[in-house]
Amino acid sequence: MPEATHEARPQALCNSADLVDGGLAVAFDVIYAGQTCRAFALRFQGLPQAYLNRCTHVAMELDWQPNRIFDDSGNWLLCASHGAAYRPDTGECAGGPCRGGLVKINLSEGDGVVYWHTAYNLQPIGF
Repeated sequence: MPEATHEARPQALCNSADLVDGGLAVAFDVIYAGQTCRAFALRFQGLPQAYLNRCTHVAMELDWQPNRIFDDSGNWLLCASHGAAYRPDTGECAGGPCRGGLVKINLSEGDGVVYWHTAYNLQPIGF
């Protein structure tokens, strides 16, 4: 039986213009460690970033309204449930009741499209 490979494969996510610095996130679903999970992509300081939409304090989605994850300043990702704050560029805990950082999803951008990349524990729905 052939051995499974876990090469990162780009998956088209959205148009580059859909991600505005400090603006709304673009939500998407993935299979992470065998479970269907919600993820999000956003833009911070010109670069696209993506994470699982799962607070490390309590496994709940961060959005306080659909696709609104930035705080009012546009400088922090904020969990609406308990106030855990994360750095938008790394996903690291920046304050509040978080336990570690958000699970980062690798992105690339080219020709006006943002792509997310699969990993050994991260696959598209229907894989």
